[in-house]
Amino acid sequence: METIALSEVAAVLADPSRAAMCLALLDGRAWTVGELARSAGVAPSTASEHVARLVAAGFVVGVQQGRHRYVRISDPRVAELIEHLAQHAQHRPPTGLRDGLRVRRLAFARTCYDHLAGAAGVALHDGMLRAGLISAGSGLALTPHGRAVLDHLGVEVPAGGRRPLLRGCLDWTERRDHLGGALAAALFAHGAGAGWFERRPDRAVHVTAAAEEPLARLGVRLPGAA
Repeated sequence: METIALSEVAAVLADPSRAAMCLALLDGRAWTVGELARSAGVAPSTASEHVARLVAAGFVVGVQQGRHRYVRISDPRVAELIEHLAQHAQHRPPTGLRDGLRVRRLAFARTCYDHLAGAAGVALHDGMLRAGLISAGSGLALTPHGRAVLDHLGVEVPAGGRRPLLRGCLDWTERRDHLGGALAAALFAHGAGAGWFERRPDRAVHVTAAAEEPLARLGVRLPGAA
């Protein structure tokens, strides 16, 4: 994301519909304008105007797939900014059983763009530290033992790139760091492909029984699922 003034960032996210769209896009998928319109509760024409504003600000980019055009968050740093800002927002309390269940699911495990967040993401961060798979001396770093465990699990450690391999990402529900960075993204992508994690339509993530053994190898002790 290009550097823009703080006031511009605030102006982009000040509109509730644009904020809702950005939160929806934190599931890491590419969305159509129509899907974003429904998620924000606005007309498609209004959604198109909001998307144009988000594109101009560098928050999202368009992706063409055949005849269809999609929108996705432009950069992991944008996703992290939105996730961080969400912790300061005033969240509407649950109004019913279904709403309350959704909130609990999101708090337990959800996507933060392309990596695991919520209580499960914090447990991953803490578990890997506790097991000596990562260290936190002058910043998070992967240890040789951690590299060996990830190799055994079939997780490819990303090499190079501008994105940090590991970083703490402040979780807005837990108010503690979950595991972010390129390695966290690679771990989640591998886990989703291996059936450890299942995405729900609302950003929530279901941690399956197949995840129990690999997560144990990563030192993770998950709290009770909602």
